[in-house]
Amino acid sequence: MTKEHDGIIGPEGELSISRDEFRVESLEDELRVDEICRNMLRRFYDRLLANGLTPGKATFLAGGADYFVRDFVVGYKQRNLLDEKPGIVRQFAGNWYIVNTLEPDIAELAGYLDGAGAFYRFLRSCGAITAEFLDVIEQECADREYYARRIDSFWEITGDGYFAWERECTLKEP
Repeated sequence: MTKEHDGIIGPEGELSISRDEFRVESLEDELRVDEICRNMLRRFYDRLLANGLTPGKATFLAGGADYFVRDFVVGYKQRNLLDEKPGIVRQFAGNWYIVNTLEPDIAELAGYLDGAGAFYRFLRSCGAITAEFLDVIEQECADREYYARRIDSFWEITGDGYFAWERECTLKEP
C-alpha cells in the first residue's frame, strides 16, 4: 500500500472512505475518527510538499489544520468532519480558540485559520466536500477582523458579560 493509496485517499486523489466513517457517537468512534484524521492530515502534508511548499510551511499549515480538526471538530464538537454545516470555523475562531487559549492572539489564530482553509481545499480536491461548502469555509477563515474584535471584546468582559459575549458566537449550536 502506497502513501497516497492507504484506504483513505485513492490512486486518483479521491477520497476512498465513506462519509459515515467520520461519524462520532462514542468514545471508540472518536478514537477511530481521530486516527483517520491523522492519516488524512499526513496525506495533506505530503500533498503540500509535492506541490512545492517547504517543509517548514507545510508543517505550519498541517499543524494549524491538525489543531482545528482533531482538537476542535472531532475532539470538542464530536462532529463529522465532512458534514457541510456552515459556522464550524466561526465557532472555532470566534469562541473556542479564545476561551481555550491562555493568551489568544490574532496572529496565532491566523495560522490555524490558514491551515484549516488549506485542509478544506485539500478535502475539496479529493471530492470530499462541495465547492459551495469550500466557499463558505474560505469566507469564515478570511473574517480576521471579526475574530480580532472577538479577542479584544473577550478581554473587556466584566461581571456577567461573558454570557452576552458567548451568545454572539455560541458553541451551543451544531
